[in-house]
Amino acid sequence: MGLTLAQKIIRSHLVSGEMKVGSEIGLKIDQTLTQDATGTMAYLEFEAMGVPRVKTERSVAYVDHNTLQSGFENADDHRFIQSEAKKHGIYYSRPGNGICHQVHLERFGIPGKTLIGSDSHTPTGGGIGMLAMGAGGLDVAVAMGGGPYYISMPKIVFAELSGKLPDWVSAKDVILEVLRLLTVKGGVGKVIEYGGEGVKTLSVPERATITNMGAELGATTSIFPSDEVTKSFLEAQGRGKGWLELKPDEDAAYDETIHIDLSKLQPMAACPHSPDAVKSVGELGPVKIDQVCIGSCTNSSYRDMMRVASILKGKTVAPNVSLTVSPGSRQVFHMLAENGALADIIAAGARVLECACGPCIGMGQSPNSAGISLRTFNRNFLGRSGTADAQVYLVSPETAAASAISGILTDPRTLGREQPIAVPARFDIDDNMIEAPASPEEADSVEILRGPNIKDFPKTFPLPENIQAKALLKVGDNITTDHIMPAGSKILPFRSNIPYMSQFCFTVCDKAFPERCKTYGTGVIVGGSNYGQGSSREHAALVPLYLGIKAVIAKSFARIHCANLANAGILPLIFANESDYDTVDQMDDLELPDIRKAIAENQKIFVFDRTKNMRFEVTAVLSQRQREIVLAGGLLDYTREHSGN
Repeated sequence: MGLTLAQKIIRSHLVSGEMKVGSEIGLKIDQTLTQDATGTMAYLEFEAMGVPRVKTERSVAYVDHNTLQSGFENADDHRFIQSEAKKHGIYYSRPGNGICHQVHLERFGIPGKTLIGSDSHTPTGGGIGMLAMGAGGLDVAVAMGGGPYYISMPKIVFAELSGKLPDWVSAKDVILEVLRLLTVKGGVGKVIEYGGEGVKTLSVPERATITNMGAELGATTSIFPSDEVTKSFLEAQGRGKGWLELKPDEDAAYDETIHIDLSKLQPMAACPHSPDAVKSVGELGPVKIDQVCIGSCTNSSYRDMMRVASILKGKTVAPNVSLTVSPGSRQVFHMLAENGALADIIAAGARVLECACGPCIGMGQSPNSAGISLRTFNRNFLGRSGTADAQVYLVSPETAAASAISGILTDPRTLGREQPIAVPARFDIDDNMIEAPASPEEADSVEILRGPNIKDFPKTFPLPENIQAKALLKVGDNITTDHIMPAGSKILPFRSNIPYMSQFCFTVCDKAFPERCKTYGTGVIVGGSNYGQGSSREHAALVPLYLGIKAVIAKSFARIHCANLANAGILPLIFANESDYDTVDQMDDLELPDIRKAIAENQKIFVFDRTKNMRFEVTAVLSQRQREIVLAGGLLDYTREHSGN
């Protein structure tokens, strides 16, 4: 029996474990990326490991999230990351050079390589044939130090594409259709592998849009084959030598298959407040809108920007609409300026923002009160925009631009015949905003520059013999990392200051939670299904660690957050019987007796609810390696123990 494309890359990078679905495997990592919202903590962790220089083929530090400098904090963090990169062998993409995933696709991605990044949308690299996965900062730090990255061997889902996209229907509509079919939980424990004749009709940036939003499925990653389309893209980027053909064996066996006829798709929109709440634009009708934001790592490529410019040319944005446009990289921005498309965008009344994540991470451009915002982004979680009562819809660049002109949600198919956007035979290439690291001989003389906002990693402790604590919070299904640790311009600058961030933990759900943690000192969180979906931000584990949370008991966990909890030394536990979730109330007194022994010896685990005078069984969502990590107090302690540092 042959291998799928993902299985081939996994097999060639396997350093431990067996390729048996559900079992833990360790993978050699070729490339890593970080961004500034998660990077400061990742480099503090890398420092703590005591490894002088990264051992990957290529590691890149990007500044693209915290670019709104309303105080010294962000600028200090950027300076710190820049000095860390120079000293430890990491390339540094300066502020303004672009969004990490867009720039990495353009300048560094190589088919067949493994990539992990401290950002959940790292699977964007799957559009170029990489096995690219989001991870917590600690996992990225370990990989930079030469350690394997561990995942559960995923199932492989074959997404067979046939046909060709009609006029005004784009890659965003493809992934919205996949989300409609599979939901935000449908990809958990799976790789979505795209194939079929329809793949040949999609450019690399279009493929990257689809793999980018595979993160919203909860998938381990998504991947496209590396073919002649991939080769042309790499050659246009001056990197044709890195191309190789990658495809599954003809007799490859898949665990599941879905079929999508591209020719039958229509413009789609994800309704508030979930990426899988998908309806057709026609079904939603002419909804009056207040704001349109075009950009993000999902839809800010040269093709996307040129399509937007072609729609806006000679038109004016509706009086009731504020339109922002964010090119994904300096390369894209420069090409738009050179060919006149930028002038068309400006003339239409768009507000052109810098090449950064910006509004997607809540860094500016919050809508008006109860405003309706159309965004070409990947997430529309409640409050993520910075306006608590905003209604955010996720749409394609085509739908966004057409709607910005009309002032209402508009099907772009009403615009007439679509004019093709030519793929450049040669992109403008200028890497002068990417700094190479110092040589090993020069590294010793590089000074690490720290600002006063950079605080130490939270104090960790080995798992105690027993846990006695109150259920300090009970939440429902699909709790996101935005619920746990909100984004936005008021909080993001303090990503390197865990004590400060702790006052915002879970305040979206319960404003009293941080103070309650301080009062009781130790606690447990009870959650529903898919707990921790969304961003890879390890702060959603580190801040609860700082607040004294010892365990999270949920119906199920999102992959990255579950790993982040274990890495922080917090026990991720699932109800053996989901109905037991209903019996536990917030502030119940819970006890896990002999928990250290149970974890060490892989015994059954029972939680005693002393308030209700009852008990229920839970299961630790841990591999044997993760059991040792939790027993040690977290991945940093475990790594020190096993490295001798």
